[in-house]
Amino acid sequence: MENTMQAIQQTHWTDLTAEQQAQLKALLLEADPSWEHISTYLFDAKIFVVCNAENECIAQLCLLENHDQAEIKNLTVADAFQGQGIAKALIRHAIAYAKQRSTASIIVKTGNSSLDQLALYQKCGFRMSHIEVDVFKDYPEAIYEHGIRCLDQVVLMIQLSQAE
Repeated sequence: MENTMQAIQQTHWTDLTAEQQAQLKALLLEADPSWEHISTYLFDAKIFVVCNAENECIAQLCLLENHDQAEIKNLTVADAFQGQGIAKALIRHAIAYAKQRSTASIIVKTGNSSLDQLALYQKCGFRMSHIEVDVFKDYPEAIYEHGIRCLDQVVLMIQLSQAE
């Protein structure tokens, strides 16, 4: 990460200022356009944020813990900061955090058309677990990425006992 960024910080939604909440909300909505859906996990999630020198939230990862498994529910890096390794750093940080808490595995779910995300998670050690068919089929607006219609949800998993 560039010198203009602060270290990854762990926080909760209620610990953020109103301005930081607005910035984080914008990031969250980039990955999931449904605030209603985000609200189902946001208040229980561990939120890892990266801020710039002006203390603006430029990246985030929401991790929801459930017994011995955790799930990355949302991961976003602001457009201007993409390609700098921030997403990988957040994923590695979440893996280290979960290992420290003796979590057995982490899962993440993404669309079949999310090729960049599928590559990123696999580069970080996640493996494809299974596919949930037609999850996005009945969305009000069809989702297309890379010219591919997003219909299915791909579930990836990393077993933390095997993670580097």
